[in-house]
Amino acid sequence: MTAAQQSFIETIAPLLQRYAILNGYHIEVVPAMIAQACLESFYNGGLSSLAAKYHNYWGMKCGTGWTGKSVNMSTKEEYTTGTLTSIRDNFRVYANMEDGVKGYFQFLNYSNYRQCRDARTPEVFIYYLKAGGWATSSTYVTSLISRLDTLGVRKYGVEIQEEEIEPYAGIVTASALRVRTGAGTGYPIMHVGGHDLLLPNNMVVAICEERNGFGRLSDIDGWVSLDYIN
Repeated sequence: MTAAQQSFIETIAPLLQRYAILNGYHIEVVPAMIAQACLESFYNGGLSSLAAKYHNYWGMKCGTGWTGKSVNMSTKEEYTTGTLTSIRDNFRVYANMEDGVKGYFQFLNYSNYRQCRDARTPEVFIYYLKAGGWATSSTYVTSLISRLDTLGVRKYGVEIQEEEIEPYAGIVTASALRVRTGAGTGYPIMHVGGHDLLLPNNMVVAICEERNGFGRLSDIDGWVSLDYIN
């Protein structure tokens, strides 16, 4: 696994865990969602333009019900087993990673994927995806299942464990530390008066909770990277 893949997984996993629970999915299927995102998003070791620029990590096409922004791109479909056909199609566009994750769960609301919500294992979730028509690839199921272990993502199929700590004071070491709405770089930056909320160097802050290398600020309920808190 490349460093780019590892960084992508560590960033998107907490978002998928959060929204899986909010949308009524079993946490155990999150590894399948991560494996699918990696399969659909990575190209030659890095993110495809559809993922990196347009935050569409699962190759979701517009279809007839999409009213948001779109981009026309080339892709390959396996309409006949063993034969790839090059086509162009319109794909959904999202503003950021969190919006892309939200869009993924909205896409799963289509009736042909409703069984996915009942899945209790990653493997069953993957079978339901394929049965619902997510991809034409004849190897889609085996490719996804193999990635569960090669990418080491099964560990994300458990509830997020919050680390209990005694609140403590820390000093900001970055020149301008971003405050985010959640514990990860995939969460949006908080805004105040239309501007990004940034904490200045040497500011003293109070941390009351730790999760995924981020600390929650006790006074404004935002999250900052603990790499920049001394």
